Amino acid sequence: MFSSRPKDDASTLAPIAPAPPPAAQGRKGARSASAPSILSADTAITGTLVSAGDMQIDGKVEGDVRSVSLVIGDKAEIHGEIIAEDVTVRGRVIGRIRARKVLLCATSHVEGDILHEAFAVESGAFFEGNCRHSDNPLGDAAPAQQTVVSVARAPSPGVASFAPAAG
Repeated sequence: MFSSRPKDDASTLAPIAPAPPPAAQGRKGARSASAPSILSADTAITGTLVSAGDMQIDGKVEGDVRSVSLVIGDKAEIHGEIIAEDVTVRGRVIGRIRARKVLLCATSHVEGDILHEAFAVESGAFFEGNCRHSDNPLGDAAPAQQTVVSVARAPSPGVASFAPAAG
């Protein structure tokens, strides 16, 4: 229409390169392009779960969870420590979360400490615990729990009472 070239001259058009596959677009690092591992709502696990890829939990876990990306479903319940690059919580977590990016959705219920690089909370989410920013939340060692016990003499010989020391 606005060109002096004839319409039939298709040989002068540059070929269009095919788009890269969706798995290569926007992916960082060596994440796999496979589907996430899914723990369904009717499943309960006792022990440690470890995945080199993405994981979605809709059931109950009594133990620690480690993965690259973790989604905790609305009805899911986890009692243990979570270590992942990205964590999205929609269900219930009782325990510590260590992740680069943490999102607590409106339906989430979290009781425990969160060590994070980025942290977001939707309105309606429940969170009880401490949250602390870290440039390397996955590399920081867990703080050492130190229990100091003092021994006091009991009135009876051979019997001691134990009480936590102040400080």
